[in-house]
Amino acid sequence: MSTPTATYRLQFRNGFDFERAAGLAPYLARLGVSHVYASPVFRATPGSTHGYDVADFGEIEPVIGGEQGFRAFAAALRAEGLALILDFVPNHMGASSFNPWWRDVLEWGQASRFAGHFDIDWSAAKLVVPALGEPYGKALGDGRLGLALDRADGGISFSYDDLRLPITPPSYARVLARLDADSFPELARRFAIADSDTAPELKAELARLVGEGRAAAAVEEAIEGLVADRQALHELHEAQAWRLTYWRAARETLTYRRFFEIADLVGVKVERPKVFEDVHGLLLGLVADGSVDGIRLDHIDGLADPKSYLVRLQAAIGADAPFCLLVEKILGPGETLRDDWPVAGTTGYEFITALAGLFVEPANRSAMSAAYERYLDAPCDYERMVLDTKRRILARNLAGELEFLRQLCGTLAARDPVTRDIGGDSLRRAILEIAAALPVYRTYVNVEGVAPEDVALIENAVAAAKAGREVEDEGAIDFIARMLRLDFADPGDQAAALEFAARFQQTTGPVMAKALEDTVFYRFNRLIALNEVGGEPDHFGAAPEAFHAAMATRLEDQPGGLSATATHDTKRGEDARARLYALSEIPQRWSAAAERWRIVNAGLRTAFDDGTAPEPEMEWMFYQALAGAWPFGLSPRDAEGLGALAERMDAYMIKVVREAKLRTSWTTPAIEYEEAVSRFVRRALDPEHWFAADFVTVCGPIWTAGALNGLSQLAMKLCAPGVPDIYQGTEIWDLSLVDPDNRRPVDYGLLERRLNAIETDATGGNPLADWRDGTPKLRLMRPGLALRREKPSLFAEGGYVPLALEGGHAGKAVAFARVSGDEAALVVATRLAFDLLAGAEEPLVPPEAWGDTCVVLPEGLAGRGFRDIVTGAEHSGDRLRLADVLARMPAAILR
Repeated sequence: MSTPTATYRLQFRNGFDFERAAGLAPYLARLGVSHVYASPVFRATPGSTHGYDVADFGEIEPVIGGEQGFRAFAAALRAEGLALILDFVPNHMGASSFNPWWRDVLEWGQASRFAGHFDIDWSAAKLVVPALGEPYGKALGDGRLGLALDRADGGISFSYDDLRLPITPPSYARVLARLDADSFPELARRFAIADSDTAPELKAELARLVGEGRAAAAVEEAIEGLVADRQALHELHEAQAWRLTYWRAARETLTYRRFFEIADLVGVKVERPKVFEDVHGLLLGLVADGSVDGIRLDHIDGLADPKSYLVRLQAAIGADAPFCLLVEKILGPGETLRDDWPVAGTTGYEFITALAGLFVEPANRSAMSAAYERYLDAPCDYERMVLDTKRRILARNLAGELEFLRQLCGTLAARDPVTRDIGGDSLRRAILEIAAALPVYRTYVNVEGVAPEDVALIENAVAAAKAGREVEDEGAIDFIARMLRLDFADPGDQAAALEFAARFQQTTGPVMAKALEDTVFYRFNRLIALNEVGGEPDHFGAAPEAFHAAMATRLEDQPGGLSATATHDTKRGEDARARLYALSEIPQRWSAAAERWRIVNAGLRTAFDDGTAPEPEMEWMFYQALAGAWPFGLSPRDAEGLGALAERMDAYMIKVVREAKLRTSWTTPAIEYEEAVSRFVRRALDPEHWFAADFVTVCGPIWTAGALNGLSQLAMKLCAPGVPDIYQGTEIWDLSLVDPDNRRPVDYGLLERRLNAIETDATGGNPLADWRDGTPKLRLMRPGLALRREKPSLFAEGGYVPLALEGGHAGKAVAFARVSGDEAALVVATRLAFDLLAGAEEPLVPPEAWGDTCVVLPEGLAGRGFRDIVTGAEHSGDRLRLADVLARMPAAILR
């Protein structure tokens, strides 16, 4: 079973292990998915909450059950007819001494047998380790630095609080030379000339001597003596292959490629054959023995050459047919997955973007923008904000990466009399402007050359850079463009250009992600439902034709790609987002409420010299986020429930203001400002405060409309081109916030009870009877997944046919068919129906409100009989009345 019909994402760690996952296999099989999609399972840095900081690719994480637990988990899945997709991280590893490869590099520097495994600039004098909470000199002078002896293995490490960095074994001689007793002088001599082959034996001998107790006290005394001698300790530090630095220096002085801004994650040179073999050995073994049926590849854009990597991975797997590979790839506006990549598809963020266009009312763009800018009392220029933020991220946060690129191109420029006079600052500015102008995460120039789509992207970015007039010497821009196009005749120059292009491409992804997802998405808050990974906040809704076109492209480009609506990385839960779509239908009503709340909560804000806390931007966002996260059924007088919600909202808002980087940040927290924001959140959600009651009154209809949107997007996800991906716990309403809120434990006991109830059909014939607890979502999901498993070719290969709607409310619904030979399935879903709900008590447009609106069936479908997979209702004819099709649910899947 290698082709998924539906996947279910499980997040391991934080108390969730293989044993618990194995116990869920029967439930997941009953739910109807075909594949479990597991977060990273290889051994990670101790304390890891996510597993993306891999410490050892050759070991399954012991904390979640180790290899034995994994084998039992995989067997439990197979026993239920389920397959397994593993999330794998080829781009980076944890830069921790718990990582044996990294530890070896720390000990031996460039002489380490793993020195080539990491993307390290060995032309630099030292491997920078930015782990100090203060400048090095201060830490040394204050006695914060020391040495530690591991009596078990004889290792000596440099210490700083809980940090331990192994010193190179020849440096042991500096410690042991202080001892006269027994054989230490001879051992010191041998250590002084040790290499990576002889050092383990010498350390074992030291451990034996210390373990016998004869020399333990003496060695400890020698270490203490060296530590007390600040100059001697400094000289020992300077003798290492690494150099400890203040963590703030990382952005400028780091000597290795990192994941985004995280110095604790070091880039891996997986493009090298030996490194590829070492990284993938265990994974390939799990594929070969049938334990793993698919691989999700994290941050594919971080690799030097994604296509070559994917081709090599498929060859290493050696399957008769292409193996199921899924890539975490965020597609920019108008971008499609490269057709020469041997993958099933992406992890599906572009599907969220397509849905957003469908559920946001484009006619209200101006009204929502006016309300937003009126609340802020300032105009907003989204494009300018993105451009300026990308410039700042690259120039400041990724200053070291920018300087490395400048040096690479500067070296090549100096070789040519025509370009040698281009100044370093001009080259730096040219790199910055071209990177900022790219509308996508990266291009894919490689040894094969420059693809036409990359030529167009480069040319457009160059034109934009010149139009911006931030670089006086346009020759610098032209030279960078030549390097990106590999436009050099000399093979050596072309190789240098390729090195630059690869590193430039590995850098533009982090620039885009940090600027857009992790900054602008917390600054531009007109409608935060659109501020989603892969989203386009400046695009306010679209016609159904745009959705149909996106699905046709999806069917052609990646029918095996995942269709996601929630992941561990999304900015909010899928049903929280569905609620917020409804705000686009009532901009004036929402604006009036927000203005009223601003007045009501005026006394909760704190005044500072630079403005109030929270400022209008963050207060506007707060009300939206709260509308998305407020649990169904929570009374504004429930002190305990409001307290729990306040805890979540407080943590969320602190993350928001830090990510926005306007008045506080992760690196430089403004404590008084953050405390003021926290006070505002907690006081606003005090049951004695009038705000909460009014908020519930205003949002009640929004939540009903949001539930309708949630059921509609689920029906579409279940049948649209692609593979439905169910994030853990989203079988019922998902009102989570950004991580870590969306990684809270799932109550699987509750979900199993709900599934049991559905199987015994305790609704009395009304599928929406218990809609506030989310059961209708599960009631739709289960038969939808069953239909996909029953008719896999219909959804994997069947055509996508947009269906026309006629009548007075044709714009309030969307419909399409999946067709393969004699098999067909129809989807009809409500959209933009806030006004049609008109105070309804459930998320359903009253049948009579639809009037004459109907779905028009084309030839080949007209006259055939269809049955609703949830209600069992039968429909036929050449026109299906929405009053009939959507009489009991806001969305229908007809088989």
